[in-house]
Amino acid sequence: MFDHFVWSVVICPVLVVVAIRYLADRLRPEIAATVLATSLTAAAAACLVTLAAFAVKALAELPAAGSLLRFSAGYVRADTAREPWVSWLCLAMVLAALAGIARVWRAHRRDTAYARRFTTLPAVDGRLVVIEDDRVEAFAVPGAGGRIVVTTGMRAALDDAQYAALLAHERAHLAAHHHRLVLLARLSAAVHPAFRLLTRKFDYLVERAADERAAAELDDRRAVAVAIGAAALVSDGGHGSLRMTPSREDLRRAGAVPRRVASLLAPRRTRSPLPLVVPAAVAAFSLAWTAECVYDLGELLLAAQR
Repeated sequence: MFDHFVWSVVICPVLVVVAIRYLADRLRPEIAATVLATSLTAAAAACLVTLAAFAVKALAELPAAGSLLRFSAGYVRADTAREPWVSWLCLAMVLAALAGIARVWRAHRRDTAYARRFTTLPAVDGRLVVIEDDRVEAFAVPGAGGRIVVTTGMRAALDDAQYAALLAHERAHLAAHHHRLVLLARLSAAVHPAFRLLTRKFDYLVERAADERAAAELDDRRAVAVAIGAAALVSDGGHGSLRMTPSREDLRRAGAVPRRVASLLAPRRTRSPLPLVVPAAVAAFSLAWTAECVYDLGELLLAAQR
């Protein structure tokens, strides 16, 4: 069974991470966000099931388990005799993964409970909730039809065109259910250490997807770019002009907001979604390999009983 560990826990997660990091900025974010999140989730599920299978094998290697269930623990141990550490490493990893998933889920429930209070406030046009607050904030609240929450501080900081772009951006988050993609990415990151490299990447990717959807709704990419820059400046308490034509070196060192602005101001290019087949194929292979791992474990335990 050791080859299952190598493929589903070592090789496939690394391949998925490399593919997603390479493709995230090179494809249309509206399509890439969904496909890459699905591929990541599938790879994480395959990894978790494989770890669980090896954890069961670790427990089956104990003499007490063999005596209780009437099978040969030595026969089970012999399957990975050259790698005696692998089953116990997987047991430790699956316990860590489950603890991480529980932490992410608790944080999600806490954030959901906090956000739910905004759904009971009176809304303008059915979705928009404006609250009296000097802080410069705006965010989308999913569920119950969705709400867009904007503080009076944010409204005062933007002109009408920028405000319209901001609302279009938040509507895009609700329409595309981006909160689900972010949650899946964070749950996946709890499963395998390599997937933690993608958490910020997915946060950025869903923001880019919302930017593009808002730009399409308003038919004005520059308006959305200016709104993003203006909102970022006032949110950070910054002053001065926003540089709209950064160099490649600037972009390499820049944070998420300048890259989003530069992407909107750059000419829109037609990009084939075909490269998305790569992470999807790796994830599908990992799932198939995991199914065989579970089957092999069942055969091993049956043989140990005989």
